[in-house]
Amino acid sequence: MPRRGASRLPAAPARDAPSLYRSIAALPLNRWSLAGIWTIGGEFATLNEPSGRMTYRFHARDLHLVMAPSAPGQAIRFRVTIDGAPPGTDHGVDVDAEGRGHVQDGRLYQLVRQTGPIADKTFEIEFFDAGVRAYAFTFG
Repeated sequence: MPRRGASRLPAAPARDAPSLYRSIAALPLNRWSLAGIWTIGGEFATLNEPSGRMTYRFHARDLHLVMAPSAPGQAIRFRVTIDGAPPGTDHGVDVDAEGRGHVQDGRLYQLVRQTGPIADKTFEIEFFDAGVRAYAFTFG
């Protein structure tokens, strides 16, 4: 049962319509959740308003996310955390040690590259601008 104030993604998310999502309090391994107002389409999810988040519980050295802005020339700012803290030396090539980065082109973004032993981690990316399209997570 979800904790008070937390909700699970609906069994069948509303397709092609903006919906409010809330983060899951304790994600099981290999599961993800959204927070904020997102529109889920057939190939990607689009953040409709600023301050949306994606959370993923993973076990891998690298975490990548295929993303694009919804409008050409748009730069969408984001910040990544691992287990609630800036990634530091575990940051990917598309973020700095504080976890800051931006989506400006449609491509695969390397967000996490763990330097130490691989362990279960909770990844979160918060977007500060609306309009990001998130396609798929990949791992290495």
